[in-house]
Amino acid sequence: MSAAPEHAPKMADVSLRDRIAPHMPVLLVPLIAIAGFLAIQNPSSWLTLTVSGLAMGMMIFIMASGLTLVFGLMDVINFGHGAFVSVGAFEKVIVEPVYGHHLKQILVTMGGLIVVEQLIVVLWGPEEIYILRPEALKGAITFAGAAIEKYRLVAVGVGLAVFLAMRWVLRRTKIGLIVRAGVENGEMVQALGYRLRLVFVGVFIAGSALAGLGGVMWGLYQEVVTAHMGNQAMILIFIVVIIGGLGSVEGCFIGALLVGLLQNYIAFIEPKAALISNIALMVTILMWRPMGMIPVVKAK
Repeated sequence: MSAAPEHAPKMADVSLRDRIAPHMPVLLVPLIAIAGFLAIQNPSSWLTLTVSGLAMGMMIFIMASGLTLVFGLMDVINFGHGAFVSVGAFEKVIVEPVYGHHLKQILVTMGGLIVVEQLIVVLWGPEEIYILRPEALKGAITFAGAAIEKYRLVAVGVGLAVFLAMRWVLRRTKIGLIVRAGVENGEMVQALGYRLRLVFVGVFIAGSALAGLGGVMWGLYQEVVTAHMGNQAMILIFIVVIIGGLGSVEGCFIGALLVGLLQNYIAFIEPKAALISNIALMVTILMWRPMGMIPVVKAK
């Protein structure tokens, strides 16, 4: 009779832990923001850096979300995704023959990346092309003593809109249901009569379009365009996809915000450490959750 009260608190603790665990990745974003505030100790500088970090994170998310969609549904590791940041979309004939063969996917998509980048060099030259933002996106607004660029606020809004739209499509529409079911059990979806291969093509096109949109925003952010800009962004994109959990849109979104905020805070506090901050973040996250923060578990 006396044993029941002793076990009751433990059961309550386990239940509380189970309820909190799924939300831990989401809590990392405000925790990093609070840590940045304590380290910077200047409210106006912290606010400017936070908005800049969120804007950077949103643009990385837009570019990375296409890659995580393609991997989550199609199981295709597309190293050529960076080419779409510079251009647009892959041809179906390049990737479809190597479904299910990761090594061949890496070789084929890397080859596609090199070809596309060289085509850009042939058409537009190897030099940097400087671009100007539209007049409406120039300048900054002052809020709480901090100067915040208009373009960064727009980037935050666009990134958030893309994330909400993706969640709505994946969770509230029939095509989203087919996509999620295809992630869980592709054979069953095909057995029900749905043309999953056609869905694959649509997802690939959507992923490439997102990369293109991200490329436009990234170019306006840096105000310069080069043939290799997508290749340079791929490091951050892959870090975000890996720490978020392969195939997870929500994980990709959280991971992008973490990368954007951390890089801006560290670059302000200790510029030399900014180069390794994202690698350190990836190592820390994977030691905590080896499959990423919100992994997609596929049916065996």
